[in-house]
Amino acid sequence: MQTSFKVISYNEKNKKLIDNISLSYEERFIRRKKLIADNGTEFLVNLKETISVDENHFFELENGKVIKIISKEENLIEIKGKNLKQIIWHIGNRHLPCQIEETRILIQEDPVILDMILKLDGNVNKVFEKFNPEGGAYGLGRTHSHKH
Repeated sequence: MQTSFKVISYNEKNKKLIDNISLSYEERFIRRKKLIADNGTEFLVNLKETISVDENHFFELENGKVIKIISKEENLIEIKGKNLKQIIWHIGNRHLPCQIEETRILIQEDPVILDMILKLDGNVNKVFEKFNPEGGAYGLGRTHSHKH
């Protein structure tokens, strides 16, 4: 079985792409794990530290070939409304991952947070989409809850 000891942000040397792997937001937080790519390629990820990998980055295998990382669609809550800035403040205050777009925001499904958003007069819709939230402070890393 091949091993990936690093993730590259783009395939600048046009290394041979052998497969894609679809991972949820939680699955993209990784250090060491056996994975099976979308077309059956089995490989081990063995990184020096736990990192958050992004869509369109690549696991580089020890043989020089690469596997492209794709964000998997997952159950999310879409939020719209006239008070998005207020809702974003409350989501940020709880350190929740949030994908911010021009006319909507996306968060992971959470019944407690859904209730809070409804109380703030947010318009909500359950959707099944890719989730690529903003990074942590200064655009680096991953945000996290108070459970750390």
